[in-house]
Amino acid sequence: MGLLKEFKVFAIKGNVIDLAIGVVIGGAFNSIITSLVNDIITPAVLTPALKAANLTNLADLKIPGTAIKYGSFISTLISFVIVAFSLFLLIKGINAAKKKEEASPAAPPEPTTQEKLLMEIRDSLKK
Repeated sequence: MGLLKEFKVFAIKGNVIDLAIGVVIGGAFNSIITSLVNDIITPAVLTPALKAANLTNLADLKIPGTAIKYGSFISTLISFVIVAFSLFLLIKGINAAKKKEEASPAAPPEPTTQEKLLMEIRDSLKK
């Protein structure tokens, strides 16, 4: 019974739930980026190159006489760069927000009663 209880505590921890949410959102984000590359970037930016090669799809680009499809690699590389840059911007924004929070220092704590009495004694000894 101790093993199940320990697993329940582990599974309910915030880190595990955050990780699960991150994986689900990452999967959805991957679909968005794949669509962006395949449906917008490839047609808009790479259309001249595809027309020169008499192709309609970037994934059809391959080295003649081989099974090496470098077009699929280029598409995946573009997707990776977009995801990496998006994550960079997200982390940069989070770090900037943290710096703003750290920049505003907290007010120094009020001296305790004992410290106030010691300061009064010090001041009277100086006089």
